Amino acid sequence: MPLAVYILGLSIFAQGTSELMLAGLLPEMARDLGVSVPDAGLLISAFAIGMLVGAPVLAVLTLRWPRRTVLLAFLALFALSHVAGALTSSYGVLFATRVVGAFVYAGFWAVAASTAIGLVPVNARAKAMSVLAGGLTVATVIGLSAGTVIGQHLGWRAAFWSVAALTALAGLGVFATIPGGRPDRSGTPRVSDELRALARPALWLAYGTTALTTGALLSTFSYLSPLLTDVTGLDPAWVPAVLGLYGVGALIGITVGGRIADARPYPLLYAGVTGLVLTSAALAASASVALLAIPLIFLLGAFGFGTNPALNARPFALAKNAPTLAAGMNVASFNVGITVGPWVGGLAIGAGLGYASVAWIGAAIGVAGLAAVALGASLHRRSEIAGETRETGEVRSAV
Repeated sequence: MPLAVYILGLSIFAQGTSELMLAGLLPEMARDLGVSVPDAGLLISAFAIGMLVGAPVLAVLTLRWPRRTVLLAFLALFALSHVAGALTSSYGVLFATRVVGAFVYAGFWAVAASTAIGLVPVNARAKAMSVLAGGLTVATVIGLSAGTVIGQHLGWRAAFWSVAALTALAGLGVFATIPGGRPDRSGTPRVSDELRALARPALWLAYGTTALTTGALLSTFSYLSPLLTDVTGLDPAWVPAVLGLYGVGALIGITVGGRIADARPYPLLYAGVTGLVLTSAALAASASVALLAIPLIFLLGAFGFGTNPALNARPFALAKNAPTLAAGMNVASFNVGITVGPWVGGLAIGAGLGYASVAWIGAAIGVAGLAAVALGASLHRRSEIAGETRETGEVRSAV
């Protein structure tokens, strides 16, 4: 595996830390900015909004640009957005910097995916993608906890400065390892070809499944810090450790899921989403009991991330002729869930239903995600039967 692919994974780690760390910083940010915790939680949705728009738009706009130039520009803008966020005392300005940072992060994801695929042989593409996704998983395990610790001891602004510095370091690695030209060996991509490849209902159902499953997880995850302190009764000093346990669960889940997804994507999705629904409901019912809540948070990470390999793989399998735009649209789908989950959870908290209500909402969204999995599996079976019928007919005609 080329060093450049690991550098791209490091870049995803740096930016993914920013995406995740706010879940552990909401109480501190709310106090400092003079807003409610649900309003601070909207900063997570702001990031998701930027990614939702940025992924498909920037994937198309930069399709013919040199890969290294595009990646460096995205990293520079991402770092600058965090410098601006660390310096401001305005909630509105911080909200805007989150949108801008996420916009270019989404573009980076889409371009990095196509770049990594272009740097390796066809039989190593899945491994290259796993390295990129691994950067986000490591951000869940290390970045989330580290960001929370830094925020609690040095202030949330220090966490933003840390992300900016790490992003700049990743930029140096990109400059040193990514070839100056476009690494795609298959020829110059065309926007029209990529757009035509997306005209499949099954593909959009896959995107919908991604959005629902992600929303089910993020509804609860976004408010874990205040849930642990206000409902479970943990001392704030223990929150990073519990979030780290969540990250360990996520790492285990994505590792196991990655070994199953290629051969059995739908059984994995059924098991993962069902586990997410049951875990969310159990957490909602027992959030006030630390001995129950903490193991359930571990399981929340495991089930929530265990489905990711299958959610990432299905769009590429359904849109083989649109790798760049398929990646961008899948990033956007993840961020539909990241946007809606915290927003709906914030509405419930604002209505006085309490922090435990977000887990009930996660369970409900998960049930909708499970229905989408069932419909997708049904379409997949019909497609396989139709394919077998065509092959049989061709054989008989030849005879």
